[in-house]
Amino acid sequence: QVQLVESGGGLVQAGDSLRLSCAASGRTYAMGWFRQAPGKEREFVAHIVWSGGFTAYADSVKGRFTISRDNAKNTVYLQMNSLKPEDTAVYYCAAWVANNWDYWGQGTQVTVSS
Repeated sequence: QVQLVESGGGLVQAGDSLRLSCAASGRTYAMGWFRQAPGKEREFVAHIVWSGGFTAYADSVKGRFTISRDNAKNTVYLQMNSLKPEDTAVYYCAAWVANNWDYWGQGTQVTVSS
């Protein structure tokens, strides 16, 4: 069982930055960020593999968001720059342990005003 604790959401203006954090209680294969806007399905944002640091991003956030990890703290970060109103969503941290995104955080709200 892996527990994930997210933090860092909030209300910002378009063009601002935010950094989300996700602390994991155990080691996993990979960590990811997803988001769900009102009335929409949950979508992939970014992920990072613990070993080697391989990363991947959704096209909508490439060049603006950066995912990183701190091995010592077992924590993953999502640095979000140049935020847009369409980035408004609940952001979820997820952990890949075996064959899929097996564990999820509680979610943190990010609201970007225009």
